[in-house]
Amino acid sequence: MALVHTWTGLVLGWLLFAMFATGTSAYFQDEITRWMQPEITGSADPVASAQGAARYLERNAAGAGYWYMTLPNGRSATTQLFWQPADGSGYREAVVDEQGREVTVRETRGGYFLYRFHFDLHYLPVIWARYLVGIAAMLMLVAIISGVITHKKILADFFMLRFGKGQRSWLDAHNVSAVLALPFHAMITFTGLVTLASMYMPWGVLANYAAPTTFQEAVFGTSHDGVAAGKPASLPELAPLMHRASAAWGGREVGIVRVTNPGDAAATIELTRASKDALGSRGEVLVFDVQGRQIGGSPAPGPSVRTESVMIGLHAGRFAQLGLRWLYFLSGIAGTIMVGSGLVLWTVKRRQRLPDPEHPHFGFRLVERLNVAAIAGLGAGIAAYFLANRLLPTGLAARADWEVHTMFLVWLGVLLWAVVRPPRRAWIEGLWLAAAFFGAVPVVNALTTSRGFPVDVLHGDWLFVGFDLVMAALAFAFGTAALKLTRRWSASAQAEAAPRRKTARGKAVEA
Repeated sequence: MALVHTWTGLVLGWLLFAMFATGTSAYFQDEITRWMQPEITGSADPVASAQGAARYLERNAAGAGYWYMTLPNGRSATTQLFWQPADGSGYREAVVDEQGREVTVRETRGGYFLYRFHFDLHYLPVIWARYLVGIAAMLMLVAIISGVITHKKILADFFMLRFGKGQRSWLDAHNVSAVLALPFHAMITFTGLVTLASMYMPWGVLANYAAPTTFQEAVFGTSHDGVAAGKPASLPELAPLMHRASAAWGGREVGIVRVTNPGDAAATIELTRASKDALGSRGEVLVFDVQGRQIGGSPAPGPSVRTESVMIGLHAGRFAQLGLRWLYFLSGIAGTIMVGSGLVLWTVKRRQRLPDPEHPHFGFRLVERLNVAAIAGLGAGIAAYFLANRLLPTGLAARADWEVHTMFLVWLGVLLWAVVRPPRRAWIEGLWLAAAFFGAVPVVNALTTSRGFPVDVLHGDWLFVGFDLVMAALAFAFGTAALKLTRRWSASAQAEAAPRRKTARGKAVEA
């Protein structure tokens, strides 16, 4: 079991570290997006926003095949609009405020990119990425179970954290971060596999349904999207329909509005419950026609669908209010530390067993350098992603893509640096780089926007204040790690040099 734990944690440990780090950030993805679009201010009411969005679309997207509105949820202040033109030429998008006025914002993928990266990765076909992530998650689940089995002092290690003890300190850090949020780690890993279970294990569906569409209809209900009748008809007011849906859902809000064939007599209005208002992720749906009559809705879910919905809801945490989201976030940080400290512990333990620790074999050198790139490189890359949001010209073509490219270029740069530098120097320099980048984010934000820590405190914009404080905390953490490594390795070098100097003096006296 110890061997199983070691190797399942190492084989895809670098990918697991990235998945934990970016997945943890996703619990505040809406707040990250708000920070990355500083042009947006204030808050908005979902019902009024839906009415304003409908007016905007009637002016700018008449004749479209469908309209799609993502309404404000208390954490976002604008409505995201998507529609498909009548000619079928892709889709268009816009951001509007509560009154239906278009808001000019910088192009960015915001926190949504970090959320998608933790299970879709990037630069890879999505299907390959999801299978790779699934394998990594299964190895993580095996590592958790085998770790519990091999953990003889699980309760004592909950409180044991000794600093400055070399391998013992790394083991303590690994144990404490693992035990501290063990139920969370087991839950988040297992439910992550459940979210894509029908893709990883499709045989049950294939054995019981003639076609995938039949299965989809059994789970989610029959689609009411029809062919346009060719007769013009005005849409009903959305506010009364939303109030009716909210009453049917026990006061829960509408999160998504989808209109098919808008402006036509065969138009349908599909309202989906907001994910923040229930633990289950599968939102109830009600469908209305242009006369405002309810013509359909999502079927009553069976036990398996309810179970899956709750598991996905637990994993995504969209139901969580602010306090619980912070617990999710801190538990995710503990998981990130658990994976990272485990990777480092592998090299610390094995260095002592090498015949020549100063000249290790290729496999050991590879793990050392990948550790630097995975931990220091990813940190520097995420900070560079935020810096690029403020420093790239707002009119740059494919600006959102270049924000993402910046993150990966910095990440790649740290990997190449780790290859050419001695491991100890690469660790220190990589950690200092991440600390400098995270520390620069609040400064660059204040210099390039009308915001900044003093201004945000004065105006009570606690989202921006909190973001700056988190960036400062990450800079402090990376800087502290770099400083401790510098001092420790400097002391170690002096201790190693003392016997050599003593031997040299002895030889000189003898001569």
